[in-house]
Amino acid sequence: MSPKDVSSDSGRAQAWFTPGRIAVGVVVVLVIVFICVNTNDVTIRVLIPEVTMPLWFALAAMFLIGLGCGGYLFRRRGK
Repeated sequence: MSPKDVSSDSGRAQAWFTPGRIAVGVVVVLVIVFICVNTNDVTIRVLIPEVTMPLWFALAAMFLIGLGCGGYLFRRRGK
């Protein structure tokens, strides 16, 4: 039996805990904590108008926009 024929889930389970994924997980937790502790209202200039909103909402919106842009730029493309 060749090594390719052996089916084992241990390699697949270890692939989820790579150093890069752990680092991203830590950063996401830190961002969520940072967003939760910043709750004051702020005034933000969006091109021309000024908008007053809670800081947590602005931070969460920028985080989601960043996730979307990063996911779009670094997604895997099939051949």
